[in-house]
Amino acid sequence: MRKIYRQWLCMAVLLCQITVQAAENGAVVRGSVKDVQGNPIAGVVVTDGKNMTATDNRGMYLLDTDPVRQPMVYISTPADYVLPEKNGIADGFYRYQDAGKTENQCDFVLQKREKKTDEFVFIPISDPQVKNEKQLERFRSETIPDLVYTVDSLNVSETIGMQLGDLVWDAMNLYTPYRTTISDLGLTMFQVMGNHDFNLQYADMERTAEPAKGYGEKNYYEMFGPTDYSFNVGKVHVIAMKDIDYKGGKKYTERFTEEQLEWLKKDLSYVPEGTTIFLNVHAPVANTTVEGGDNVRNANALFRILRPYKAHIFSGHTHFYENTLPAAGIYEHNIGAACGAWWAGDVNRCGAPNGYLVVTVKGDDVKWRYKATGRPADYQFRLYKPGEFETQKQYVVANIWDWDIAYTVNWYEDGVLKGAMQQFDDEDQDYLNMEKGKRTGYHTRHMFRACPSSQAKKIKVEVKNRFGEIFTQEVEL
Repeated sequence: MRKIYRQWLCMAVLLCQITVQAAENGAVVRGSVKDVQGNPIAGVVVTDGKNMTATDNRGMYLLDTDPVRQPMVYISTPADYVLPEKNGIADGFYRYQDAGKTENQCDFVLQKREKKTDEFVFIPISDPQVKNEKQLERFRSETIPDLVYTVDSLNVSETIGMQLGDLVWDAMNLYTPYRTTISDLGLTMFQVMGNHDFNLQYADMERTAEPAKGYGEKNYYEMFGPTDYSFNVGKVHVIAMKDIDYKGGKKYTERFTEEQLEWLKKDLSYVPEGTTIFLNVHAPVANTTVEGGDNVRNANALFRILRPYKAHIFSGHTHFYENTLPAAGIYEHNIGAACGAWWAGDVNRCGAPNGYLVVTVKGDDVKWRYKATGRPADYQFRLYKPGEFETQKQYVVANIWDWDIAYTVNWYEDGVLKGAMQQFDDEDQDYLNMEKGKRTGYHTRHMFRACPSSQAKKIKVEVKNRFGEIFTQEVEL
């Protein structure tokens, strides 16, 4: 009897192993990509988040897959076609597989652009991070009207938004009202997954033994689709990736998995070297102000993959504005959060105002400017009079949030050029005021100071960015 039981157990284990192997290696997904007239579209990249292929001359594809581990199949929309959307939110570029089948059919339909354009505006927005209806209402009543005003003022045929993660604050019940809030804004809105966008009851898919019982990305998948995907617009290849390795219960590490980096290599294998890349992630890769504590741990592996391209990385997570050039051909914009310092007031930890980035693209020419919520577009720095900045009482102080090494910052005393302002690092006074004077140690290096003479009556600060745009502010003493 025991022998029979052991034989039965061995057979059951073997059957289980065969079933798992079939799910992992024996399943396929096939389908087509056509235009709205039914014409096949060749060369469209198709992926399930792990495996990748491209459509043939008939617009057909066949892809090995595991519908349990890779529940979606999706395409990288070519630049000649309109980005699929529903109510202004990216949609229709992915299809769900049936996890109970070993063969799935997933077809896609794209609309040909009437006129191909190399000009568009790209708007990354980091960390709305709403945890209750009160915070969602601030996002709804402050950020959204400002964004709509900005979009309406742009003289371009296409605007693309990219939410850089932490859409909500562990509050899965807010996904639906959040989606409603960002619908129909006059642009096509894409999403990135942040550490607070997981269902904290579960680990992520990679760590989950039985996905059918739940996994961290499930709510996000159902609302917004895949986390690692790409599309093309103009001459730019745009990528979004999850860089949070989530263990469940708010425990995570900022990193890419090896499988994700392999996926990125495959994705870029279809992109000519020298192409401009927009990589969108939640956690930064090269923020130096926060001493790397919030950076992805395997940034160098990412840099090696991006080396043949001209890359702009857009990130959030830190609620701390910093621009860096971590490697040749790579520029990271770790931008200020829409919620600032978690909706405590109107500024981030570095003093940058709540807001978002506006990136103007013309062919391979990329320019950007930070847009402070509720402020004019040319509001690019904050100026403090002597006595207003607690640790710099004798100085005029400028906080220039979008500063980088190509900026020049000069000051004038009563109309006379006095030269460059002195850069220093400190905590921003507006942030300290918001925190009622409590110091947190969040020093920023986009601070500049100048010491006026005792006879000075007026000080002007002139800031020139890397594009030659000049912004000025004056204070009466």
